[in-house]
Amino acid sequence: MNIQWFPGHMAKTRRLIAENLKLVDVVIELLDARIPRSSKNPEIDGLINNKPKVVVLNKSDLADEAVSREWSRWYNAKGESHIFIDSIKGKGIPELKATLRNIMKEKLEREKEKGRIFRPIRTMVVGIPNVGKSSFINKIAGKASAVTGDKPGVTRGKQWIRLNEEIELLDTPGILWPKFDDEQVGFNLAFTGAIKDDIMDTGEIAAVLLAKLSETYPKNLMERFKFQSLEDMDGLKLLETAGKKRGCIISGGEIDYSRISSIVLDEFRGGKIGRISLEKPEQEKKEETNPQDQINE
Repeated sequence: MNIQWFPGHMAKTRRLIAENLKLVDVVIELLDARIPRSSKNPEIDGLINNKPKVVVLNKSDLADEAVSREWSRWYNAKGESHIFIDSIKGKGIPELKATLRNIMKEKLEREKEKGRIFRPIRTMVVGIPNVGKSSFINKIAGKASAVTGDKPGVTRGKQWIRLNEEIELLDTPGILWPKFDDEQVGFNLAFTGAIKDDIMDTGEIAAVLLAKLSETYPKNLMERFKFQSLEDMDGLKLLETAGKKRGCIISGGEIDYSRISSIVLDEFRGGKIGRISLEKPEQEKKEETNPQDQINE
């Protein structure tokens, strides 16, 4: 399945970022801790050029802690500033504020010597749709400053938000990129809800996800859906079996694929299947297999 999504407002956002970059001191790149590779827009680094940047990995409460530690080591090896946060509970927010102050310390001290004493740090937050930007901004600001929602594409315009006397933040809408060269990237974005469900075949997405989880988190999958065994079960068979277990049956005894697909995706996205990471750092150097093959094995 060819997954693409690049609405017109995303092209506008790309121009908005480039135009407003000169107004900010530090860029906050918000990623999904479960899919650091797939949730990173490859155009961002080119857009921000040499502007200081902090990578913020949101939804860390949904990610596998052991895998997150691997990612932390990977970022450290690259010398890239990064913080894992939970924007719902606020974990990592104080550390982020301290990191921003540390990045700007020398520049602010130089400006202070010139008489500019109370100049706030100006930041820009960028990230793909539904990575949790609005919830992150509300938590870091300590109030409901941005529009929130559980669907991608909620934030549509530019907003300056005063976090405190020290930090101001420019919010931008989520931005994807015109074409996903790696099909697995498209699937990972679909699994986590970064791409709207109503433009995809959710049955196929759910089947691919179940096939992936049967390989990477079999125990979690068996416990959540009461599977007796995963042996010789491809993605479609897993979806059908889960449908029977959950009573997703329509007239004639057929599986209600739409209903069970929504259940699978909602429970994965809400962490009910467990803390799951879909990408590991070593995959940065490996060629991904075609996820479509997992359905038909």
